[in-house]
Amino acid sequence: MSLIFHITTQTEWEASQQKGFHIAASYETEGFIHCSTRDQVAGVLHRYFKGSSSLVELTIDPEKLTSKLIYEPAPSTNELFPHVYGPINCDAVLAVEPVKP
Repeated sequence: MSLIFHITTQTEWEASQQKGFHIAASYETEGFIHCSTRDQVAGVLHRYFKGSSSLVELTIDPEKLTSKLIYEPAPSTNELFPHVYGPINCDAVLAVEPVKP
């Protein structure tokens, strides 16, 4: 299975490392955490993070996730996006890189 990616802030990621897992705000409101394929990251940054600072990109190995992963259509783009239904365990995160929207 291909790697997936999640955008968050450096501060949120640091707090997640202390807990051992990452929960995005979308989990509380939508029941899942938004992720992207490599090809979708640039569009996500442009649509949702323009003007944001201190962002990081988490590279996630889906095989190591302890939560359920489902690819679902996004009505706004008509693409399938990876959604994680539960916390992202930190040991599934292979890399953390700073990004600029």
